Amino acid sequence: MSVCMGSGAAGATDPTDPGTAFKLLLSCPSGLPASRVFVKFDPSYDRIPHPDANLEESINEIWSQRIRQNPSLYNGIKFRYGGHAIEYVDGSGQISSVCLHMGLTDYRTFVGTNLSPLWERFLVPSTVDSLGCQHTSSPLGNGAIVETSDGKILVLQRSDNVGEFPGYFVFPGGHSEPQEIGISAHLTDKGQTESELLNHKVSMEMFDGIIREVVEEIGLPANSLTDPLFIGISCRVVNVRPTAFFFLKCNLEAKEVCKLYSSAQDGYESTQIFTVLRDDLKQMAVKMPGCHRGGYALYNLMMEATKDS
Repeated sequence: MSVCMGSGAAGATDPTDPGTAFKLLLSCPSGLPASRVFVKFDPSYDRIPHPDANLEESINEIWSQRIRQNPSLYNGIKFRYGGHAIEYVDGSGQISSVCLHMGLTDYRTFVGTNLSPLWERFLVPSTVDSLGCQHTSSPLGNGAIVETSDGKILVLQRSDNVGEFPGYFVFPGGHSEPQEIGISAHLTDKGQTESELLNHKVSMEMFDGIIREVVEEIGLPANSLTDPLFIGISCRVVNVRPTAFFFLKCNLEAKEVCKLYSSAQDGYESTQIFTVLRDDLKQMAVKMPGCHRGGYALYNLMMEATKDS
């Protein structure tokens, strides 16, 4: 049964919890629509195997162990984050557009690199995040800051069924899916027109995918949501887990959202929904995985930019 709570919804937690640490890889506080977010989808942004053969073999060993524990695990294909490029408005520091560099990876490699007990050994010393993480799977997750018509933000509590951070608070989200747009592998010998079309399809899946996640996880009708605005990418320090965040408004009040949540398609990953005012969200963010706590930081930067303008 869903629960809606306002002020004081979050319980106290240890602020030194390493799983809540984050860094911001990209901040777009003005919020970018789909027309200003581009993608370069290319195999050059795929993961590079680590030169340590034993470390590489550990990926297979960890996956085999996980399969023995849970034979229903599925090795799905995911988009891999490989960095980004920014275009600025002439003569200002304002972002005009962003191009996300995307490759392909899969769940098996994610489990065997980012989620591995040996995950830090896959990293390379570098001030450039995409280079430092060149040997990790680093699938790009997504998260949504959804604001109801009465000014509440939607937050979920993860169930005990999930592998990552059970019981923590999160924003709705998941991953954009290559298979939704017919991608199962990189195509060879693409012409320029075909490459540009594929880049556009991947870019649109970034935006379509976050709406799909909100609809499935909360049960909101898609037509109750505004077009998403891209506000940046955060990264959980532990496991170097990148997540793209979007801001959306919903034309329903919080109490209507609560009713819809009980009939959501995806009831496995979360157990409760909370609707909170912005001032109360800070309490809940203390017990969010780092990538989602970073999403809260991106939302705050957006709100500050809106206030200043």
